[in-house]
Formats: sequence, C-alpha cells, structure tokens
Amino acid sequence: MNFDHSEERQMLADMLRRYLKEQYAFETRNAIAASPTGFSREQWQQFAELGVIGALFSEADGGYGGEGFDITLIFELLGHALVVEPFLSTLISGSAIAQAGTPSQRKLIAEMIAGHKIVAFAHEEPESRFELSYVETVAQMLDNGRWRLDGVKAVVRDAEAADYFLISARSSGGVEQEQGISLFLVPANSAGISLRGYQTIDGGRAAELNLNGVLLDDSTLLGPAGKGYATLEQAVGRGVLALCAESVGAMDEAKEATLEYLRIRQQFGVPIGSFQALQHRMADVLMEIEQARSAVINAAAALQQSGRVREQALSAAKYTVGHIGILVSEESIQLHGGIGMTWELPLAHLAKRLVTIDHQLGDEDYHLERYVALGREVMS
Repeated sequence: MNFDHSEERQMLADMLRRYLKEQYAFETRNAIAASPTGFSREQWQQFAELGVIGALFSEADGGYGGEGFDITLIFELLGHALVVEPFLSTLISGSAIAQAGTPSQRKLIAEMIAGHKIVAFAHEEPESRFELSYVETVAQMLDNGRWRLDGVKAVVRDAEAADYFLISARSSGGVEQEQGISLFLVPANSAGISLRGYQTIDGGRAAELNLNGVLLDDSTLLGPAGKGYATLEQAVGRGVLALCAESVGAMDEAKEATLEYLRIRQQFGVPIGSFQALQHRMADVLMEIEQARSAVINAAAALQQSGRVREQALSAAKYTVGHIGILVSEESIQLHGGIGMTWELPLAHLAKRLVTIDHQLGDEDYHLERYVALGREVMS
C-alpha cells in the first residue's frame, strides 16, 4: 500500500506549515492559550479561510477530504505548533452530525467549516473512566413529545465558546449498556444549561456542564432515539486518530528541540551531543517516535474498515503514542537539564500536551485493555 501523500495533501501541508511558522509562533500561541477565551477567533477564521477545517470533512459534507490521512496530516502539524483552536471538537461533533444528522442538522457542518459556528462534544462524565457506553445523563421523553435532559458532563473542551453542544444522554437501558444512548444537538443558550469553566493544564479552556431540566424539541435528536452508540464510536474513533497524529507532531517537535540543544550546549569544551551515552538515548527516542508514527499510519489506513479492525488499530495507536509520548517527554527534559522545564521554552508545554493527550479519549492502560478485549472477540 502506498502511504505517500497526494499532491493536494502535500500542498495543504506546505501551506499550513508555512502559516503556522509565520502566524502562530510559540509566543503567539502562549498568549492565545492564556487568554480569557482560550483560543483565537481570528486564528480560527484564518484556518477556515485556508481550508484547513474543510479538509477534515468529505465532499458530501461540504469539505474536500475527510479520510484518515487527511486527519493525520493536519493534526500532526497542529501538534508541532501546539495549536489550541477547537479542531478536535469540530472533528468529533461534525463527524457525528455528518453520519446521523437530518438534512437540516447537516447544514450546520457548512457553518462549522466556514469557522462561523463551534460545536462542543459533551459526552464524558465524572464516573465514566473513558468507557464510551457509560452514560448517566438522563433523557426523558415527556407527554408533550419533548425531551428533558438532566445530568453532568465533565471536561467539555471549548464549552464556553460553543454555539451548540453535542450531548449524549441515556433514554433507556442500564448505565453501561450500548443500547439506549441518544444524541442531541443542543443550542448552547438553552435554558437549564450552566457551565463552570477553567483553564486546562496544557493550554486552552474546558468546563463542567450541568444539565438541569433542559427541555428540547424532537428536532434536536441526532439520529434515532437509543441508537447513538454506533455514531459515537465512529466519531470518537476519528478523534482518537487525530489525537494520535497530534501526539506524533508534538514528539517530533520535542525531538528537534532536544537535538538542537545537544548541538549547541557545550561541556568540557565540546557539544554534549558528541557524548556517546547521550547519542544512544537520542537514538532510542528516534526509533520510538518512528514506531508511534507507524502505528498512526496503520490506524489511518484502517479508519474506513469494519468496526473491530478499525477499533483495534485505533486502540493500538492510542496505547503506543501514550507510553512513547511520556518517554519522549521525560528524555527530552532530562537531556535539556533544568532549563527543559522553564516556561520560556516550548519543551515544557510540549510535555504537558503529550501527557494530556494520553488522558484524552482513553489513556494507554484503557486502550491496551480494549485492544486485548477486541482480540479475544475475534478469537471467539
């Protein structure tokens, strides 16, 4: 199989790389991340005008990409620059709308691609522990045909800036059952929704989302009632792939910064990069990053395959980038010495982002167990 990028993808990569270098420098990124909104609407609009958001969606949905390798190409470059704009929320929510939305709901994708609307993904809960099927939030059908939502959603990225929320709620079944999960596309200004926002350790903002008697029309239901799990699995799978690619980009950036430091830092009158022990450690880092890259390529190639094959490849990639990301962070900081953890260098921020990625949409322990469980299903 040929894994080389097409000419169109390569042109997009060159354009995005150039834009990030010229308009999204490390100092600019830090100022954006620390701002009250946690991201820049001006930058978000620029990304939209460059076509970067559109590359995450298929032509049928108004974009011009949407395949696994489109996602990995974009998110790897975003990882290099530690971009904090709401790409992940847009990808997951937009993918769910594209798969299960009505024609009216799918019109929202065009506004997302244009950078005019933001849809935050509100699925995880305080007790869910990464289990996709764990949903305590209740969706009750009332006598008048409306829905009532009650519950709590945890660590909802980009919640304060959202125009809509994609909310999962249980309309039937037990708390951990796949059947009975319904999805709702809810305006952010709906009565009964309250937020507690905060800055995240890796940059940007998130919020706890409280749903207290949120009344919704049936038109907000995304897909059939009680049948939302398959949509969740597909959309979150694309998000997992995006995070894996972003992690590889951040690892590459940490590696390059460390190599540069080893070239210029001198001890005993010579660059410390000439010491064989440090060369061996960097060689190990380089090999581990290439292993992570291979796992991400495999997951991207499997994204369009059948459910179990796809999910195993995604869990394998998420586990791989999880433990390798920690290794790269530790080695890069140790090879820098104390300066590696200073606020002024990108390395500390890269390390925080790599650790956070490991805990988004399932950490390495969760995905290792999931990979093994999926393998057992195949054998049985």
